[in-house]
Amino acid sequence: MRTSQMLIPTLRDDPGEAETVSHRLMLRAGMIRKVAAGVYTYLPLGLRVLRKVEAIVREEMNRAGAQELLMPIASPAELWRETGRWDFYGKELFRFKDRHERDFCLGPTHEEVITDLIRREVRSYRQLPLNCYQIQTKFRDEIRPRFGLMRGREFIMKDAYSFDKDEEGAKLSYQKMYDAYQRIFTRCGLTFRAVEADTGLIGGDVSHEFMVLAETGEATVVYTDQGTYAANLERAEVPPPTESDPAPLQPIKAVSTPNKRTVEEVTSFLNISPRQLVKTLLYKTGQEILIVLIRGDHEVNEVKLARLLGVNEVTLASSLDVQATTNAPVGFVGPVDLKTKVRILADHAIKAARNMVVGANQPDAHLVNANLDRDFKVDQFADLRNAQAGDPSPRGDGKLTLAKGIEVGQVFLLGTKYSKKMNAMILDAQGQERLAVMGCYGIGVSRTAAAAIEQNHDAKGIIWPVPIAPFHVHLLPLSQSAAVQEQARALYDQLGQAGIEVLWDDRDERAGVKFNDADLIGAPFHLVIGEKGLAQGQVELKTRRTGAVTKLPPAEVPLKVKALLGDEQPAAGA
Repeated sequence: MRTSQMLIPTLRDDPGEAETVSHRLMLRAGMIRKVAAGVYTYLPLGLRVLRKVEAIVREEMNRAGAQELLMPIASPAELWRETGRWDFYGKELFRFKDRHERDFCLGPTHEEVITDLIRREVRSYRQLPLNCYQIQTKFRDEIRPRFGLMRGREFIMKDAYSFDKDEEGAKLSYQKMYDAYQRIFTRCGLTFRAVEADTGLIGGDVSHEFMVLAETGEATVVYTDQGTYAANLERAEVPPPTESDPAPLQPIKAVSTPNKRTVEEVTSFLNISPRQLVKTLLYKTGQEILIVLIRGDHEVNEVKLARLLGVNEVTLASSLDVQATTNAPVGFVGPVDLKTKVRILADHAIKAARNMVVGANQPDAHLVNANLDRDFKVDQFADLRNAQAGDPSPRGDGKLTLAKGIEVGQVFLLGTKYSKKMNAMILDAQGQERLAVMGCYGIGVSRTAAAAIEQNHDAKGIIWPVPIAPFHVHLLPLSQSAAVQEQARALYDQLGQAGIEVLWDDRDERAGVKFNDADLIGAPFHLVIGEKGLAQGQVELKTRRTGAVTKLPPAEVPLKVKALLGDEQPAAGA
């Protein structure tokens, strides 16, 4: 393809709206353009990348035995009401009414639609296992769309759904998808980890996220370098302490802490470590207000808390609720001599602590040397905190390490959550009706493209992995002379005949402009043709990732590029 024939509106300067590397570079490289908040047009270069990701996804899904179909974007509310998600999904669900005032939504996911299809069309265990997938545009009305393709209101996703006759079969289907995802992201040229994950709005009991490791990632990955354990921060387990503080119990006493509310303020004022302070936090579930005790150097994991309580979400109580429950302002609340009977939960670390500092339930005062059982009681201990670097692995295989990551895919073992609510039954070998056992599996196609940039870039622009690069070679003739143009045309034809995708910059522009655009767009290889080099019978082949330059005769270019592409590209069966 010639540059003069493609819409590639590159930008010299960083757009002010762009917050992440991928957002900035996709705008600058002319790959996307914003239509509205969280809604983008994919321009030709960007679409080429998406299509390559899609092709890899499609090949591996087919290889794993899944069948492609295409479900509607719009789905009727009655299906979502069957599962209870019409209300549960909240404001992120794009809702609308047709001309008959019937409720519909734009699909953020398709569990309801696929389950309805299967309950109508599949009746016997002989028709199972069955796995159906689609690649389609999805919609979620994000509160704050940002980061370009990372968090949009409209995005391209592959979603798949498996149906099995029993739990054993469902686990096999889940493993097939897990393995397929490993191959997909390897073939995309990404460095990633599969981590245990919370099931969130989708539901089910078992889930793994596939996280592309990148410093700009929003998510936190918790793992052991030497072991096998890996989880996202929401899911990462923290085992209870194996040892308790041996210090003898000291008498409890009140101390004045005027206007000292935060952990930093209190610990600095009292000259103590944050681990000696206990934060007393009040949470609301919709049904009750309860207290959570957490060490001052730890943070509450609200996903773990909600899971323990069996609710969809928890929120911090308002200052008015705190005052009404404890008779104390925020920052001075503690578990000792509470005004109101309220359930108290505590992280495991509290059980091992001695002589703690807690709020005194009155303004400008704290208690020092507060101790469990003697001074206050706890109704339930649990793992309620975020894991930290250096914590012991819950598998006993070393210490935990934290890294930033970008979620590009997730797999769920759903069980019968949807089939039960929607009465998706099959007849077993004995002719008895039983619920189909389900799994679901998502890949963010557009997010994968953005994540690849977050992981593969430098100060000059994008460095695409070979398998998903919009073009393999960027052909850069440095003059409009007849000799240079003739050689460029010959190499363009030869590389194309060899199955190598070439972007030929045929513009009458300065060499510096061409080099800058080539670095920005990020094709794996740049082929530079200049008059001086031709006079010596050579052209220059530059590897974008390393900057290494090879001078070689034009006749050797196709074979050399083929060899380099082979070295860079993971095998389809890897």
